[in-house]
Amino acid sequence: MHNGRRSPPVAKTPVFGALRVPWRGNIHAPSPSAGRLQLQATAHPPPAFVHSPTLVTLAGLLAALVTSVLYAVWYFNKNIPGLRLWMLSFLSASVFCASLLVRDYVPEWLSVMLTQSTIAAAAYLCFLGSRAYLGRAHPPHVVAVAVIVAVMGMAVYFTVVHPHMGIRFALAGLVAGVYFLLTAHTLARGGFHNVPVRYLFAVVSGLHGVFLLVRPLLFRLVAPGTVEDADAGMVALLSQFVVLEATLSLVLMAFGALMLTNEHITRELRHLAEVDPLTNVFNRRAFLTLLEKAISNAQRTQSGLPVLVIDLDHFKKINDTWGHQSGDEVLRHFVALANGCLRKEDVMGRLGGEEFAIFLPNASSEGSQAVAERLRALVAHHPAMTGRGPIALTVSIGVTQYGGGETSDFVLQRADEAMYRAKERGRNRVETLSPPGTGVGVLLV
Repeated sequence: MHNGRRSPPVAKTPVFGALRVPWRGNIHAPSPSAGRLQLQATAHPPPAFVHSPTLVTLAGLLAALVTSVLYAVWYFNKNIPGLRLWMLSFLSASVFCASLLVRDYVPEWLSVMLTQSTIAAAAYLCFLGSRAYLGRAHPPHVVAVAVIVAVMGMAVYFTVVHPHMGIRFALAGLVAGVYFLLTAHTLARGGFHNVPVRYLFAVVSGLHGVFLLVRPLLFRLVAPGTVEDADAGMVALLSQFVVLEATLSLVLMAFGALMLTNEHITRELRHLAEVDPLTNVFNRRAFLTLLEKAISNAQRTQSGLPVLVIDLDHFKKINDTWGHQSGDEVLRHFVALANGCLRKEDVMGRLGGEEFAIFLPNASSEGSQAVAERLRALVAHHPAMTGRGPIALTVSIGVTQYGGGETSDFVLQRADEAMYRAKERGRNRVETLSPPGTGVGVLLV
């Protein structure tokens, strides 16, 4: 009571579970029994952007909306890695915002535990989601749980047992800041031109993590001395800036999560359109497209481009004798052996049935013949181990070299002719047919 009149009610600004500032008035020392910073109001309000509880409410509603959207997307696309964890991360952020709004109605130690645990869980789940999205194994959860529990325990200690505003405020963003930085480190790979959305997510989460870690220093600059020396107006504005930064980061990370979901779906559709589902090599259409590009590059750089066509000998007999399931296993066995003979830049595709093709960028004619012979011998000496027992297998291979000015159809047709010549001459052999005007070379095996 002042001069027989009741003081106006005090409006408070929450700053992520640690700091509270006023809406109006001069600064008074905090109540010794409160353990939290409360600045009383007696005069005119300092400048402010928006009512702080309104900002927190807005952030909570946005987090809840994003959670709902991600849940709907995950419900119909449960195969997208990391999406469920990101959804749970935004759910934790929603609970965090709610805990800020109700903190005046629950015991202080419980409020501290709620805010500390939910913001740490949001960051940790975001980190786990990024690892799951990239197909990386989760780290041991026991480490994260132990760290979060330890930080929560220290926060409660510096709230109830030995109240210390500065330490508690530093602890508020410690775990979350570290895990958002780890999220950035996890996603920032693969090349910006290939996966730009990952880098957007990484930049936002990294900057947010840095801000959480340096946030106590900003308030230290505003109040370099004791609490009584703090500028209430500056603290209020800085507090609102903290809420705005968190809201902006939430929106951008939500956008990043949805864009990464779109990236995964697009990649899956491209995979279905370009890759043979049985053998996991390029299908005919995709292989021919890549061959056209390789021919253009070979013509521009005047480099060699050998092309191989491979046919599995007596494959129809294998299907009739052992069944189509065993035939599928034989096809996959051949592809596995062929991949072991090829370089990273070499490209293999399934033209149809038991016929495959390979092109070898920047390889010589002698090198392509060596690869073909090595593959032929490897297949002949390694039977396919199927569910119905081992099945012996041989291949006939036709080899040719790209000649200047030719199309992919002409090159592939010549390699196909060389392959049929190998079949006519007894199978389990390699035949080479050179481009027109260079002579015809035949390698008998």
